[in-house]
Amino acid sequence: MSEVTGGPKLGLWSRIQRLALTDVAVLVRGAGRAELDEFERVLLEADLGVAASLDLVAEVEARVRRGTLRSADDVRAALEERLVRLLGEGAPPDPGRVARADPAPTVVLLVGVNGVGKTTAAAKLARRLQGEGRTVLLAAADTYRAGATEQLERWAERLGVACVKGAPGGDPAAVAFDAVEAARTRGLDTVLVDTAGRLHTQDDLMKEVQKVARVVGKKAPGAPHESLLVLDGSSGQNVVQQGKFFAAALPLTGVIVTKLDGTARGGAVVALRRETGLAIRFLGVGETPDDLEVFDARTYARRLLAD
Repeated sequence: MSEVTGGPKLGLWSRIQRLALTDVAVLVRGAGRAELDEFERVLLEADLGVAASLDLVAEVEARVRRGTLRSADDVRAALEERLVRLLGEGAPPDPGRVARADPAPTVVLLVGVNGVGKTTAAAKLARRLQGEGRTVLLAAADTYRAGATEQLERWAERLGVACVKGAPGGDPAAVAFDAVEAARTRGLDTVLVDTAGRLHTQDDLMKEVQKVARVVGKKAPGAPHESLLVLDGSSGQNVVQQGKFFAAALPLTGVIVTKLDGTARGGAVVALRRETGLAIRFLGVGETPDDLEVFDARTYARRLLAD
């Protein structure tokens, strides 16, 4: 979000209200092209993307012309309903339901670039699955960063789950393979694989992720049973490009959006949904193991429009 000079950061709804100084009803009564262009600019600066912003402006404009929007509350309700449709169209009926393989183990890949919170997302997902009575093993397949392995080991100890790791700089696919074998030997039903997030080139990274997927597929029928892309919700339109890159490399089953605590509103999630069709499954909203929310389109729309 942009800042008003000398003042605090404003939420999306507060910025929309400022289009008409203190009351959106003023905009509604006299909406012209200049006001609508300014409305569009505010939406773009909120990272909703061009397509979603144009969609929302067109919705408001059409309803203004029909006379069905008469107050600020009407505008807010109209925006919320349109956002719910944009976010919810084609979404899975139960985004929080993680696949169960028969026979076990279920293999879940967590993919994404470095710095988006993959390792923490793996831990939070492990905690959620534990709460459902599932037995989880974590696989530290980001062998290129010692810190990632150490972090996942600490999470595993904290959660009381097994963790399989490899040698620094070793083959990530071999770690994933060993993790599936270890889960099978120990009678565990779910393997969460924390993959690498950066190699020499983007192409190298995608090839590495594809290799991990192929190797676990040879070890467990139908694996990976879930491939979840982890994205930083505060990183703006980068999430759309990352979504396209990874979707071209893997058949993704959904997205976990992280770092939505604090002031991050994650407007780019709307653009991601609109431009890629990827299902938003979970939201990371804090740093504790329990801070993983199942995605709900209406709740998210209201969060975007929070003051």
